[in-house]
Amino acid sequence: MPTDSISYQNSGYFSKLIVDYLEEKSELRNLYNRFPNLENFKAQIAEKEINFNNNDTLNRQILVSELEKQYSTLKISNLTNENIQSLKNPKTFTITTGHQLNLFTGPLYFLYKIVSTINLCKQLKLEYPTYNFVPIYWMATEDHDFEEINYFNFKNKKIRWNVESFGPVGRLATKGLEEVLELFTAELGTGTNADSIKNLFQKAYLEQDSLADATRFLANELFGNDGLVILDADNHELKKLFIPFAKEELLHQTSYQKVSETNKLLSFYDIQVNPREINLFYIEDTVRERIVFEDGIYKINNTKLLFTEVEILVLLDTNPEKFSPNVILRPLYQEVILPNLCYIGGGGEIAYWLELKSNFESNKIIFPILLLRNSVLLTTDKQNAKADKLQLSWGDLFSNQQELFTQKTKEFSKFAIDFSEPKELLKKQFENLHSIASQTDKSFLGAVKAQEIKQIKGLENLEKRLLKAEKRVHASELERIILLQNELFPNQSLQERKVNFSEFYLEFGNSFIDKIKQELKPLENNFIIITL
Repeated sequence: MPTDSISYQNSGYFSKLIVDYLEEKSELRNLYNRFPNLENFKAQIAEKEINFNNNDTLNRQILVSELEKQYSTLKISNLTNENIQSLKNPKTFTITTGHQLNLFTGPLYFLYKIVSTINLCKQLKLEYPTYNFVPIYWMATEDHDFEEINYFNFKNKKIRWNVESFGPVGRLATKGLEEVLELFTAELGTGTNADSIKNLFQKAYLEQDSLADATRFLANELFGNDGLVILDADNHELKKLFIPFAKEELLHQTSYQKVSETNKLLSFYDIQVNPREINLFYIEDTVRERIVFEDGIYKINNTKLLFTEVEILVLLDTNPEKFSPNVILRPLYQEVILPNLCYIGGGGEIAYWLELKSNFESNKIIFPILLLRNSVLLTTDKQNAKADKLQLSWGDLFSNQQELFTQKTKEFSKFAIDFSEPKELLKKQFENLHSIASQTDKSFLGAVKAQEIKQIKGLENLEKRLLKAEKRVHASELERIILLQNELFPNQSLQERKVNFSEFYLEFGNSFIDKIKQELKPLENNFIIITL
C-alpha cells in the first residue's frame, strides 16, 4: 500500500501567509517563537523549565484533578490514565490540538489533527526520553456557532441535527439525535463495519448527556488506546487560573492593542481575525454574548445585563466560568492552564496564532511552537490505476480543474496548441510598420497600432477555438480525468474538508485509522497521499 506526497507549497491549497511561514520568510520571524523542527523542541523545553515556578506546580495539580473528574464516567485506557497522572511531573509537557465539536467528528481532518498530535508525542519521546509528552485534544466546548458543526457529510448527503442552540455548544443536550441515527442507519446499509459505526454513534450521542460528553466519548473510543487526553476547559476551577488575565483584558484591553499592532505588520496578507476591544464573552447555558465597555459600564450584548467595574470584577472572582475567551484570548487561556510546548492546527488556525505573540509577551506567557497539522488525501488502488492510465501525476490532480483540463488537452493533441510563435512573427512584422509610421503622420501610427492589436487578438481567438475543438476531440479522456479528480476532490475542494471518516471506515474498518497512524509524520511539510 504505497504512500506518496506533495509539498504543502505545491499543493495550491495553502495561503501565502502559510507558505511564507513554512519557508521561514524573514518578515514573519518576529511573529513566532521557534519554527517546528525536532531540534527546536529542546530549546522550547529548556525555556519552560527555566520559567517553572510554584504556580506551575499548582496549575498542574488542578489540571489533573479536573481531568480526573471529566474522565470519571469513561472507560479509560492505561496509557491515557498514565498520561493524566504524569501531568503532575514537571518533566511532562503537552502537545495540543483543538477542534470544534462537529457532529460525529465532522470532516476527516479532525482525525488528522489528533493523529498528528499523538505521533509528534511519540517522536519527541524517542528524541528526548527523559521527558514525557502528552497529546491533548482541546474541545472547543465554548463555541456557539452551531450551524458550523450540526452536520456531517456521508456519500454526498448531509446528515444534519436540527435543533436550536444559543449558548456554548458543549452544554447542549443531545436530544433529537435518535432521528439523526435513524437517517444515518438507512444510508449505512448492513455489514460488520456498518454495525460498528451505528454502535459508536449510539453510545456517543444517545447515551451521553451533552455534546461535550458525546465528543469526549467518541474521541476516547477512537484514540484512547493511543493515550489521548481530552480536555473541556469550560470549567470553574480552570477558569480561576485565568482570572488575572481576564482582569487585564477587562481593565486595559491589552490584547486589542497588541494584536492590532501585529496586524499592521501582516497587512500584506489576508488577516485571519481582528480583535475586539474586549475579547471575552459572557456565557450561561443558553447565552454567549460579547462583553462591551460603554460610558463606564460593562454591558452584555443583546441582554439587559449591566455591570460597574467593581461588580464585574467581583463576578469574575466568584464565577470565572461565566467569562469565555474568544479566538484572540483562547490560545492564551490554553497556555496558562497547560504545560504546553506546541500547538498543532490547520492553516487558518496557524494564521491567527501568528497575530498573537506580542500579546503573550505582554502577559509574560511563553509562546508555543506552531505546527501545521498533517493533511492527507486518501485514495484506493483502483483510483491510482486510473491515474496511471490517464498519465496523471499528483501535481496534475491537485491543480485547478480548468487548468488541468487545458493542460491535458494540449498533451493529448497531435499538434501544438500554442500560437506564441506566429504571434511573435506578427509582432516583428509590425515593428517595420511602426518604424515607417513614426516618420509620417501620427494618425497612421495609431492605425498601425490598432491593426496590430486586432490581428494579435485574432490569433488569440483562433488559439482558443482550436483548444475548444481539441477538447471535443478528446472529450472521453478528459471526462475520465475530471471524474477522477472530482472523486478525490469533492466539489473541487479538499477531501479532508468534506468527507466524514465513516465513509472509509465502512469499507476498510479499523485498518483505515491504523494506516493513518502509521503514515502521518508531523514534522514533514508534505501533503500525504495514502492508498487504502
